[in-house]
Amino acid sequence: MATRFSSLIFCFAVISTIFLPSNAELEPDFYDQVCPNALPTIKMVVEQAIKREPRMGASLLRLHFHDCFVNGCDGSILLDDTPNFTGEKTAAPNFNSVRGFDVIDEIKAAVNSACYGNVFSCADILAVAARDSVAALGGPTYQVLLGRKDSKTASMNDANNDLPPPFLDFPALLANFQSHGLNLEDLVVLSAGHTIGLARCTTFRNRIYNDTNIDPYYAGELRRICPSTGGDGNLAPLDGSPTNFDTLYFNDLLAKKGLLHSDQELFKGDGSASDGLVKYYSNNPKAFWADFGASMIKMGNIEVLTGDDDEGEIRMNCRSVNKS
Repeated sequence: MATRFSSLIFCFAVISTIFLPSNAELEPDFYDQVCPNALPTIKMVVEQAIKREPRMGASLLRLHFHDCFVNGCDGSILLDDTPNFTGEKTAAPNFNSVRGFDVIDEIKAAVNSACYGNVFSCADILAVAARDSVAALGGPTYQVLLGRKDSKTASMNDANNDLPPPFLDFPALLANFQSHGLNLEDLVVLSAGHTIGLARCTTFRNRIYNDTNIDPYYAGELRRICPSTGGDGNLAPLDGSPTNFDTLYFNDLLAKKGLLHSDQELFKGDGSASDGLVKYYSNNPKAFWADFGASMIKMGNIEVLTGDDDEGEIRMNCRSVNKS
């Protein structure tokens, strides 16, 4: 009986691989026929991970963002270094910072089991896990478009060059987003992903000791967490409710309590367009939720590998390229 069952699983996996849709565009129902249990499985594992550690929701959201901003949404951030390339994990914006790789491994194993084979890409797992993380922490749900393939390489240099560091001023920040096909509204709503999660002392030390557009009491509280020297890994919440996906991020910017320099650059009180958006979203959570979902979908379309593109594959293990 065990042999017959194993054979059936193997056959189903082969059939699933053969008839996996091959479309040039992403679509919401890409896996509906080959693996209807994939999305519920991802949701279950994400919710379990967040229950164990609420911070993990922000970490999974950030993985998708850092993946998409480096050569597109192709799962390249998940690749370990090899003799042929140095990947993105040790790039300056990611080293000792991005996390959640073990949860992605857990999701991939669960999805492969639920699908009876390797049919669901790691890049798509990142996109769905980000959405499910936001929803699990009280934020909006939105329809993720699917059908990405995984890259076969990664680049530390590209990660160093393409990811916006937390000390950027507004013009450079906007230029970075525009270089990825995103606009001012996308910049504001996607930055508000910082309504969940924590940041390391190294990312905000310069702000709390040198910026002038910061509430002095807030700066003083942060200096207790982040001394001028040492304590690089000490953590502070990105807004006042780091495990709730809400609009407090915008309220904090209005009060000059943005944790990162790049966050506070979105609101300077000079009547700029970004100022107007921050004020608008602070008073309109439903609008923020709707626009956040739209911007996440837009970001998720950056330079995707799809269809029969020879540059992509569906990795069996998200950390390594398939063996040929």
